Amino acid sequence: MTDLSEDERTKLEAAAFRRLVAHLAARTDVQNIDLMNLAGFCRNCLSNWYLDAAQEAGLPLSKDESRQAIYGMPYEDWKALHQREATDAQKAAFEQAKPSH
Repeated sequence: MTDLSEDERTKLEAAAFRRLVAHLAARTDVQNIDLMNLAGFCRNCLSNWYLDAAQEAGLPLSKDESRQAIYGMPYEDWKALHQREATDAQKAAFEQAKPSH
């Protein structure tokens, strides 16, 4: 692998993160429970990790602000527009997977 400077690596990681967030914003058909069942994380996890990073850096950011950064709108708006009730199969898969974070 090419030796990257810390700044170059950080820029690449930030670009990849922004692309992931944009991809998830475009795929509103993919429910958080589907992400949790398949990958062990969801949009809420990303928003929590974003908030953790802000807190570690000493930056003033609220949970609502971190969710808006990931969802692209207030969380309650996203839920009203895109979140569906989980099916029994989705709930059963979630209980079986039991993500540990």
